[in-house]
Amino acid sequence: MRFRKRYLVAVAIVFVMAFLKFRVGFDNFVNVDEFRGADIQSGILYPMIAQSINRNKINIVLNGKSYTNDVDGVYMDEQLNIMVPLRALSESLHCSAHFYGDKLIILQGNRKIEMEADSNVMKFNDTEVPISSSFAEEMGEIFVPLQPLMDRLSFSLKWDQEKSELIGYTYQNADLLPSKFDLREYMRTTAVRDQGDHGTCWAFAALSSLSSSLLPEEDIVFSPDHMSLRNAFSSDQDKGGEYTMGVAYLTSWMGPVYETDDPYGDGMSPNGLTAAKHVQEIQFIESGDVNDIKEAVFIYGGVQASIYMKSSSDAYYNRSECAYYYSGDNAVNHDIVIVGWDDDFPASAFPTAPEGNGAFICQNSWGSSFGMGGFFYVSYYDTKIKERCISYTKVEDKDNYDAIYQSDLCGFSGRLGYNRSSLYAANVYTSTHDEYLSAAGFYATGENTSYELYIVTPFDSADSLGEGAGMLAASGKLDRAGYYTVKFSQMVQIKAGTKFAIILKIDTPGATRPLAVEYADENSDFNIDLLDGESYVSANGVKWEHAEEVQKCNVCLKVYTNYRRRGAGWKKK
Repeated sequence: MRFRKRYLVAVAIVFVMAFLKFRVGFDNFVNVDEFRGADIQSGILYPMIAQSINRNKINIVLNGKSYTNDVDGVYMDEQLNIMVPLRALSESLHCSAHFYGDKLIILQGNRKIEMEADSNVMKFNDTEVPISSSFAEEMGEIFVPLQPLMDRLSFSLKWDQEKSELIGYTYQNADLLPSKFDLREYMRTTAVRDQGDHGTCWAFAALSSLSSSLLPEEDIVFSPDHMSLRNAFSSDQDKGGEYTMGVAYLTSWMGPVYETDDPYGDGMSPNGLTAAKHVQEIQFIESGDVNDIKEAVFIYGGVQASIYMKSSSDAYYNRSECAYYYSGDNAVNHDIVIVGWDDDFPASAFPTAPEGNGAFICQNSWGSSFGMGGFFYVSYYDTKIKERCISYTKVEDKDNYDAIYQSDLCGFSGRLGYNRSSLYAANVYTSTHDEYLSAAGFYATGENTSYELYIVTPFDSADSLGEGAGMLAASGKLDRAGYYTVKFSQMVQIKAGTKFAIILKIDTPGATRPLAVEYADENSDFNIDLLDGESYVSANGVKWEHAEEVQKCNVCLKVYTNYRRRGAGWKKK
């Protein structure tokens, strides 16, 4: 009996120590193995500690972005390592993290970490380092331990006692990007292709960039034939296109489809093909900042970009150095993919020297006979290459959602507003199944856009959208312009035939027309249908007007559903 009391006291003390160990922060850890109060094996004690910690709310904040156990699955493993989803490294710690077979390679600046499953060592810049936990898979997602990555990936962790959060920051002035980087060296570029005589560079660039975002884990070739022939636009392959057409095609789930199902160049596209992947997020890099473009390439893969291209002119293109530089103000006329960079590429390599060294490494769609096997350099100082840059940041399997409700097949073709940074918008749909409302998709038209999403069910008339209407489903802030899918904090069940509304309150600082809409313009080639939905807009959320009738547009606001309950968040037990 005396031994049992001593044992329980010892366990209680150790649990307190573990709790304090978690709350004090990782710079003041107590070594549980050195505790002398009881002889308890770590194989028994550590799982007990982890189980106790995981029952409580865990909140990890990395560079301002929060990851919790109930939403993101964050947990403490049986070796007392805090495990966060792999995506946290790219989203918050400026890392490139990809699998090469069974090996996970994490890059940050000139730092490289290699991990293998169930291994007690990792490599840091080719030096072996002992670790107590490697990466692990939980609920279909990969999780990595923070402790062995700390410092080696230029970030620190400290406990914020007031907020009860574990806070992580990258070191100030940390070198997060190397001076030279090439996706080809990491098996993250697609094979060079040839668009031939057609004006389909926009489709090739979009799909090469999309494929690059999936590499090296998935090597998929998508069909530019389908994208350029089976979209919602009155355009053929000779008229050309631009990035918004590709964004509309992909976010509407018209595609992408496999190249093998619709080969390029035969002038035809078969009926009945469905999307092989679902594109759920595309970021627009509008800052014109070289480092922002680099980071997107480094983390997500090839970046689609537009330039003014006249390679036949020796005034812009140095054939011997495969170096292109345009300093004029002509409109862009060609799309390419940025796949790397070299800060030291000499200005003297261009026909006319720009004001400094440095160039992007770009992939073209003119076959391997162009440039360096289809690749070439474009100066950082080119006046067009930084204007329109697109990064495919979230591409998911096609079973992520069961249905999509939408009325904007031509996508973001105009902006609407009331000469202020914020407004309200709503789309109304009728459910076709007994299903769960799971997420919404919409555009941020500028940087630092904040949003609130509300669900109104059932919807009767515009009066249903009045002040205070609906249940708050999600809210947040988006750093960049782009298309985003936001999951609802709680899935909402509805019956087949139910009319429901999704309300978006959006605020884009500095904007006077913050809402992305699909405009019906009689001079446009776009096949915009104002009868395929029911949209409303409001300056204040109280008085609403019918967007199709008054503004001649459809609101770009989609809803995603599942036929059974899933993906509503889970907690590690």
